[in-house]
Amino acid sequence: MSEPSPLTFVRLTGRAFETIFDDLAALRIAVFRDFPYLYEGSIAYEKSYLETYAQSERSFLFAAYDGDLMVGATTALPLLDETDEVQQPFRERGYDLDTVFYLGESILLPAYRGQGFGHRFFDEREAHARQFEQYTTACFCAVQRPDDYPLRPDNYQPLDEFWTKRGYQRDTTLQTTFTWLDRHEAVETPKPMIYWTRKLR
Repeated sequence: MSEPSPLTFVRLTGRAFETIFDDLAALRIAVFRDFPYLYEGSIAYEKSYLETYAQSERSFLFAAYDGDLMVGATTALPLLDETDEVQQPFRERGYDLDTVFYLGESILLPAYRGQGFGHRFFDEREAHARQFEQYTTACFCAVQRPDDYPLRPDNYQPLDEFWTKRGYQRDTTLQTTFTWLDRHEAVETPKPMIYWTRKLR
């Protein structure tokens, strides 16, 4: 039996995002179908979403490929380059948005989990943000589903402990809503999102 081919890795910024729109869109749709996001995505919507990253000169992608298949990826960009709904909680709390770097998704196909990619994804994004002296805070947000949510799998393990070990703190004063179509919904509905933050320096 032949050995599996080694994974290859790419790092991209800014307009180079356009070269992986299809790969990243497909991966996001595949991973976010699962709980807690239950996302019913479309390639057209994904490409519109990813254009935000392509327009940001300091955006960042780190992705893993197995052959031609993108199996994992993580993204980040300055908070000032994000959408109003992402920025608003920080404006309301008096943050200097020009000092905050926003960490987007970290997504990985199930077959590749348990190999240290969770830490690698954070390491890559934080290192990218630290290249620029102005950024002193990193943040990301996560959807909040009730503990008794009907579609919550019995074996679901939230990532709160992992994020805490990475130095992030859940801040309930920073909240927003994102709207998307759940797999079991007929129309899009707003979902509550809570932010996690940590100091970069």
